[in-house]
This record gives sequence, structure tokens and C-alpha cells, in this order.
Amino acid sequence: MTPAKVALQLCEKYASEIEAILARYPAEEKRSAVMPLLHLAQREHGYVTRAAMDEIAQLLNISSTQVASIVGFYTLLYAQPGGRHRIQICTDLPCALRGADEFAEQVCANLGVKLGETTADGQFTVEAVMCLAACDKAPMFQLQNGTGISYHERQSAEDVRALVEELRAAGAGRGETESE
Repeated sequence: MTPAKVALQLCEKYASEIEAILARYPAEEKRSAVMPLLHLAQREHGYVTRAAMDEIAQLLNISSTQVASIVGFYTLLYAQPGGRHRIQICTDLPCALRGADEFAEQVCANLGVKLGETTADGQFTVEAVMCLAACDKAPMFQLQNGTGISYHERQSAEDVRALVEELRAAGAGRGETESE
């Protein structure tokens, strides 16, 4: 697929929504629409694809590198596909001093993955992230999924194991499968 064709995919599918987003910003400041456009792309694909970054850059007359740097900065945006549930563990220095690294290792071991990997069933991705603003409550993580974001503070690997079992049971109750 040519880059020009890929670049039109979001615009073709979401033309009116993109138009409404851009209308909220003055023409000379349309780069301010980058976050809502990134959320739109992520909603479409589950993460922000390289093609979507290029398309958004083209729409806003900024470089793809600028868009990619925004995606890389925010923990709410993903540049790679991942599981239905993203367990994002803060491993910044203050949290590391409170056991975050060991906590992350235990969580990964319990799920049979390494940091940055997704479980074989496609349900969970474990990621190390920068500051989640709860240094005094480490080890902690945020869970992101289709229902939103929840913060889990003063956690143990057993707490995460129980949460994973609960989420798997809830998904099974809704008939979710890895391919959904």
C-alpha cells in the first residue's frame, strides 16, 4: 500500500469527526488537535499506527517525528499493538526504591511474559512506564482497557494475580476470545 493511500484511511472513514475536531481549533493553531486525533487513531486500531501518525502529521502540517514524540511521551497512547488490558507499572526511581522492579518481575513471571510483551491469549500486556504520580504508594500500576483507566496502589504480585483472574473471568463471561 502506498503511503498516500494509507494516509487517507482515517480521513476517509472519519471525515466528519476529523472535521469537527479541527473546527475546535483556530486554523493557525490546528496542531493543537493532535491529541484528539491520536485518540481517534488509537480507538480505530487499538494503538497509533505509523500510517496514522503520518496522516495526522499531514493533516496538521507538522512532522511525523513530532507526532511520534507525542505518542512516545504519553502513557495513554500506544505505538505498538498490545493486549486487551495493559498493566503499566511505574518503574521510575522513587518507585524502584520501593520495590517496583521486583514487583514488575513477579507480575511478568506470573503472566509468563517479559516487560513489553503480551500474554499468549492476547489479554494482557505488561509495560514499564515513567511516573504515574503515586511514588509514595509504590509498587503501583495503572490498568488501561476498554472500560478506562484504574490505578492500583500499594500492590503485591498476588494482588495482580487476583485482578488478572477477575478480568479473565469477566471476559469469559462475556464470551471474549483472543481474536476479538
